[in-house]
Amino acid sequence: MGLKYQNILVAIDGSKEAEWAFQKGIEIAKRNNARMLLVHVIDTRSFALIEAYDTVVGDRAEKLAKDMLENYLKQANDAGITDIHFEIEFGSPKIRIPRDLAKKHKIDLILCGATGMNVVERFFIGSVSEHITRYAPCDVLIVRTDKESE
Repeated sequence: MGLKYQNILVAIDGSKEAEWAFQKGIEIAKRNNARMLLVHVIDTRSFALIEAYDTVVGDRAEKLAKDMLENYLKQANDAGITDIHFEIEFGSPKIRIPRDLAKKHKIDLILCGATGMNVVERFFIGSVSEHITRYAPCDVLIVRTDKESE
């Protein structure tokens, strides 16, 4: 078992917990000289609730995600992270992150916020972070606070 993380994935969903996960991810990446991948999965299941769904909804969601991830990318660069990338995917975040993206990018640590934004989904079918923890092929750090380690 390695003591150093080489490929870190941070799940970004726009929540304050994801922001905290990102900040902790920067520190871990710096300590390990690791590659960082920022991921936002646009949950297409929510599109089924929109009767008149057309490509405008998906295009707008993708544009907002790209703007958000580019902002995070700049922050990471400013903090000294040079090997950083982002990826926008469509589908279920609870499936895509642990089962697809972690394997595709040989991720050895996933960071995500404890709650995220989707309260309705948490209530009915469980949290994304819980699912990631259960099915990820690597270590998972669930970030609950923005406090520094003591």
